[in-house]
Amino acid sequence: MNRVCLMIIMAVTTYLVRMIPFTAFRKKITNPFFKSLIYYLPYAILSAMTFPFIIYSADCIPAAVAGLVIGSFLGLFERSLVEISLATSAVAFIVWFFLK
Repeated sequence: MNRVCLMIIMAVTTYLVRMIPFTAFRKKITNPFFKSLIYYLPYAILSAMTFPFIIYSADCIPAAVAGLVIGSFLGLFERSLVEISLATSAVAFIVWFFLK
């Protein structure tokens, strides 16, 4: 139940962050600072909400960190989400298996 609540909170937060600029600013935004703020804010909020969950999701923190590192590395090389998910899960399981 706790995970469902977190997912709902993330969805509402992401929606609000994307909706508020449309309702608050009627004219086109020309300020580069506000343009970059509006662009990066949803990613920053979503990262801040999901990062702790990734680290503490497994009962073995080193396994979760290994999965996070591999997932981040593959994401930098723009691999597909399926590949990232499978590789991250496999690495986390292998590390967990050897540490337990």
